[in-house]
Amino acid sequence: MTPFNSVCAAAMLCLLSAATAQQPATATPHPITTTPHSATQDRRLNAITTAEDAWRKAQRGAPDEDQPEKILAELPFVDAATQQADLVHWQGVLRQVDALQPSSLSPSERINYQVFRAQLISLINAQTFREYERPANSDSAFWSDEEEVTRLPFKTQQDYANYLAQLHDIPRYFRENIANMQAGLARGFTPPRVTLTGRDASLVPVATAKTPESTVYFKPFEKMPASIPSDDQKKLRAEAAAAIQADVIPSYAALLAFFRDDYIPHAQTSLAAESLPNGKAYYQSKILEFTTLTLTPDQIHAIGLSEMASIHAEMLTAMQQSGFKGALPEFLSFLRTDPQFYAKTPEDLLMRAAFIAKEFDGVASDYFGYLPRRRFGIKPVPDEIAPFYTSARGGPGVYLVNTYDLPARGLYSLPALTLHESAPGHAFQMPIAEEVVKARHLPKFRNAYISAYGEGWALYCERLGTEMGIYHTPYETFGMLSYQAWRAARLVVDTGVHAQGWTREQAQQYLRENTALSDHEIETEVDRYISWPGQALSYYLGEMAILKARHKAEAALGPRFNIRAFHDAVLELGCVPLPVLTQHIDDFIAKGGIGPYPDMEK
Repeated sequence: MTPFNSVCAAAMLCLLSAATAQQPATATPHPITTTPHSATQDRRLNAITTAEDAWRKAQRGAPDEDQPEKILAELPFVDAATQQADLVHWQGVLRQVDALQPSSLSPSERINYQVFRAQLISLINAQTFREYERPANSDSAFWSDEEEVTRLPFKTQQDYANYLAQLHDIPRYFRENIANMQAGLARGFTPPRVTLTGRDASLVPVATAKTPESTVYFKPFEKMPASIPSDDQKKLRAEAAAAIQADVIPSYAALLAFFRDDYIPHAQTSLAAESLPNGKAYYQSKILEFTTLTLTPDQIHAIGLSEMASIHAEMLTAMQQSGFKGALPEFLSFLRTDPQFYAKTPEDLLMRAAFIAKEFDGVASDYFGYLPRRRFGIKPVPDEIAPFYTSARGGPGVYLVNTYDLPARGLYSLPALTLHESAPGHAFQMPIAEEVVKARHLPKFRNAYISAYGEGWALYCERLGTEMGIYHTPYETFGMLSYQAWRAARLVVDTGVHAQGWTREQAQQYLRENTALSDHEIETEVDRYISWPGQALSYYLGEMAILKARHKAEAALGPRFNIRAFHDAVLELGCVPLPVLTQHIDDFIAKGGIGPYPDMEK
């Protein structure tokens, strides 16, 4: 899973909301058939996307896509009136896009059209169902996104000045979010109560802080760049302490009181997305957003059951190869409890993850022609969010490993986890996407993250580890297969909970019986699926699309199939909807399997 990168990410998420209409926008206006391309159609699309880029940059708190780690001087407006205006804007843009003739676009612009339109649909649907009224769930929240700003690199005096402006703006930003949550409460649109219980703990350290210096918000001032004069450093620290004391701590205290006294006690008790206002349409819109496909919940549930049966057969083979004498439930218990499978210290876990990442480096050129320029570091998940955080997350420049509760972090799963989150997964694919967008002068919207592609690719990388020789024991192979089963099980659990009336305990038990996940991981993961409908579907369906494309290419190209060329072809477009990727690989096959960097792929 990718990390939520600071308030910059939150700013974009805050643009995804509002409105009163209650029917989701559709995925495609009509099938695209190729006709001789029209330069006029290309220019019209370019004009639309250029205007949209300018509009987004003008929004308060909008991230700078050229400088993703830039410290902003303001937080976004998230009030309902702003959200309603955003909805009207995007509906107008969609009308312009649907007036185009996509079959007349050039091949490159046709891809831009498909990616851009899919983004508009997700934006409009999120606003149509007023998702801004649920700005907190079991996995993430607007205040934790704001706290991530403190982990960005502060390099200049202007960075600190901008950050101070953010601190002063927190009271307004929190008030608007609380008003949104109150509106959600009024219409029964909240995360399920059970997934919120205990999540108020993340607010306590700031809300009850004895001094400003003891809060996470003061961390950027603990060690400041030597380029800033000492007198200025002293002044900035004093201003920060005053802002945290006057603006931040009271805002957290008010939010904590609201969260404990009003929000959690009155949150909905039902788990299902389909129990929310216009729930069936809402859940279908989330399926479209996270999978880029038009499958129904029943179809996805059936796929999950079928895939689980296949993976189980592989798991039994790996168990037998380990020499274990007993049934699968006994083997799972053995893996969950035997000390040999768990790190003794956080440092041990981090160093093992680093070793696995370097193992990939040793074989990277055998599987990829193009390697990203940007490297990544390995860091522990911050203590204040670790108890509710996933086992790891990766992205450009970082692989976060959760060292909290070491008995829940099975070493047999660490190779698969590392391939997924670091390289060749998220911390590899995402920098390539950024480099491709920049080198080919693609529109900025092409650098957006599409879950079905990004998570599908990362899960495919776990499977690829078998070919790359990353798994050295039957236990590690089993760990990879357990992770495959975990993602296939999500198809069953997500649709079970949100469309078939499953209970939380039923979902937990399904994962307990079918994966090697620890009880802690099972509990946090199920709560994430419950409070984040549809997101869990993206992984396995995305991997299936990539594997299907690879098998098709292998069969069609025979001895001409080149694994480096195939992987480069998959990665060269950046994040795209799965139908776009499928068509791209069909084109790759039709051109004889020649990849985008033939000199590197020989």
